[in-house]
Amino acid sequence: MYDLLTDLTVIEGASFIAGPSCALHLAQMGARVIRFDAIGGGPDANRWPLNDAGHSLYWEGLNKGKLSVALDLRRPEGREIAVALITAPGPGRGLFVTNYPADGFLSHGKLADRRADLITLRVQGWPDGRNGVDYTVNAAVGVPFLSGPETLPAGDPVNSAIPTWDLLAGAYGAFALLAAERKRTATGRGGEIRLALSDVALGSLGHLGQVAEASLGQDRGRYGNALFGAFGRDFATADGKRLMITAITPRQWDGLIDALDLRAAIAALQADLGVDFAADEGMRFRHRARLNPLVEAAIATWPADALRQTLDRAGVCWEPYQPLRIGIADDARLVRDNPMFTPVRHPGGDTYATPGAMARLIEQTAGVPGRAPRLGEHSEQVLAELLGLSGAALGRLFDDGLAQTG
Repeated sequence: MYDLLTDLTVIEGASFIAGPSCALHLAQMGARVIRFDAIGGGPDANRWPLNDAGHSLYWEGLNKGKLSVALDLRRPEGREIAVALITAPGPGRGLFVTNYPADGFLSHGKLADRRADLITLRVQGWPDGRNGVDYTVNAAVGVPFLSGPETLPAGDPVNSAIPTWDLLAGAYGAFALLAAERKRTATGRGGEIRLALSDVALGSLGHLGQVAEASLGQDRGRYGNALFGAFGRDFATADGKRLMITAITPRQWDGLIDALDLRAAIAALQADLGVDFAADEGMRFRHRARLNPLVEAAIATWPADALRQTLDRAGVCWEPYQPLRIGIADDARLVRDNPMFTPVRHPGGDTYATPGAMARLIEQTAGVPGRAPRLGEHSEQVLAELLGLSGAALGRLFDDGLAQTG
C-alpha cells in the first residue's frame, strides 16, 4: 500500500476479475475504495479457490484493502442507496468502477444527472454489450489454437489457465480512470469510459504484431514450449529436472553456448546452414530442429544444481519448472523474501502471504496490505460518512433490510 491516491474515493460495483482488480490497483496506491454488493454476496462471492472452511480465497484476494457495503439491490430503495454513494458530492469522489450493463439503474447518463462530473469506468465483454468473459473472448481471437504441443491437431483448442484479458483490463482500466480524473481536474468534466475485454485482447495482439500477421495471410501454428521467433524451450537435466532456458539477446546467446561448451558445434552448424545465430534471433527459431538437439544433448549431461550455477555465471536467462506450492516453499525469491508480501489474517480465518502493490516505489516505504473485508463490514460507517445519515436513519435502513452489516 502506498499513499499516492489518498485524495480519491472510488465506488466499485463489479464482480469477477477485471473491475475488482482495477479498483484493487487503485486501492493499493492509496485510493479509498468502497465496494457495494448485494446482501448475501454477488455472483463471485464464493468462487474457487476456497479454504477448508469454504471461504473464497479468490474474493479475499481481489477485495483486500477495500470497504464493503451490503445492500438489497433487488429493491428500488436499495438501488437508490447505491446511486447516492456513486454520486456523493465532494472533491475526489464521483469515480465509479463497474461491470453492470450500460443500460439500467447504473447507466452513466442517469448517474451523471445526479453528479455531472462523474467518471464511470465500465468493463464489458464486447463493445456492443454482448456478454463475454476472458475464456470466450480468447476463443474468438484464436489464442487457444496457438497453445499446446505441435502434434495436437490444428483444430483442437487449448484454453489458457490464466485469465489474461481480465487482468490486463483491470490494469488498463486503472490507468484510463486516472487519465480521465486528471482531465476532470483540469476541466471539471467527467464522462464514461467503456473498456471491452475483446478490445483489450485485440489491441494487445495488435501491439504484438499478431493482427498484422494474420491480416497479411500468415497463419501462425502451435510450437509447443518453443519461444516463437527466438531461442527458448524446456530442457531436461541429467537428474530429470526441467528448466526453461531462453536466449533472446546476443549476449544471452553467447553466454549459453559458452556455458554448454557448444561454440565449435554451433559454428559448424552455422556454416552448414549459412546463417549467423548471434546476429539474428529469428534464425535460432527457424532452425530449431537442428539447433535444439545440440543444446538438449549438452544439458542432459549436467545435473541441475551445477547447471544452474553455470548458467547464472554466464548471464543466461532461465528458471526451473515448478508447481507454485513447491516454488513458494523452496524459492525464497517468490514470496518468503519478497517485500511485496506480508502475512495478513483474513475474514476466512486464515493467515497467509498477501501481496501489496506490484510496483516498487524506491523512495517510499510500502505499507502493509489491508485484509479483505467481511461482506457489509463497513455499511454503517460508509453510509454515515458519505450520505450523512443519522443513527436513527441508519437503524431504519438496517431494520428494513435495505442494508446489512458484516
